[in-house]
Amino acid sequence: MNRADLSRLIAIVVDEVLAAQRPGGGPLQCGCHAVLYECCPDRLHGVLDAGATRLGLHATGGRPGDVAALIDHTLLKPDASRADIEKLCREASEFGFATVCINPSWVALGADRLRGTSVAVCTVVGFPLGATTPDVKHYETRRTIFDGAREVDMVINVGALKSGDLRLVERDIEAVTSACREAGVLSKVIIEAALLTDDEKVTACTLAKAAGADYVKTSTGFGPGGATAADVRLMRRVVGGEMGVKAAGGVKDLDALNTMVAAGATRIGASAGVRIVQQAKGSQPAGDRAGGY
Repeated sequence: MNRADLSRLIAIVVDEVLAAQRPGGGPLQCGCHAVLYECCPDRLHGVLDAGATRLGLHATGGRPGDVAALIDHTLLKPDASRADIEKLCREASEFGFATVCINPSWVALGADRLRGTSVAVCTVVGFPLGATTPDVKHYETRRTIFDGAREVDMVINVGALKSGDLRLVERDIEAVTSACREAGVLSKVIIEAALLTDDEKVTACTLAKAAGADYVKTSTGFGPGGATAADVRLMRRVVGGEMGVKAAGGVKDLDALNTMVAAGATRIGASAGVRIVQQAKGSQPAGDRAGGY
């Protein structure tokens, strides 16, 4: 990043912080949902009808399959076994989830088990602390793509962000997003919102957008807190309508999913995906897998 680019980035961050603090300074709100007008779920139906594939239908009253298409069916526990991953993949194929989200060591297995289905394999990089170096995250990204990952969720260097080292944070994110772009793979940037001030959340989202990420994501599910509607609304306002927002951590039922979608989320990370779809169908869940999400 040259001096002009850095100055431009700083100006964007300052503008966003001032807008967030200014009473009544935010974008137009939708009267029906009290969320941003441009990301109101009901307004997205036309986009979906036109062929968009990365936005789920408004979850409330939607078909169970539409709800499933919002969900990254997640199992990131360190003690997950091969049998657990195979079960996760069978559930994802049966219910039609967007992806399975699994640790890098299981990507090849997941890609093999889901070959020929509509379910993609999502994995995590620099997870869960984000405290490795950009070159390591770049290699990890390339390796998981080689093994079959089609979506990569990376954790930012939180310590660098809180130290004000924006150059390092942007290099950190770009190390992953550049490898994803080259391979035609989606990238999601986990900001671990529970560790950040609102100003830092704005900065993290701005940096992710500048680095060309496809999504910003609230949480790892292993931090001090998970997704909140307030964080999702803030993240949506910062990134605008052209990027995805993924809510993860603590989304354990259909009501919680609906809350996140109403706030502006277009993808949900959840270990309780089966329960959520069963609730959308009106049936009682048989239980769900406990874990980081």
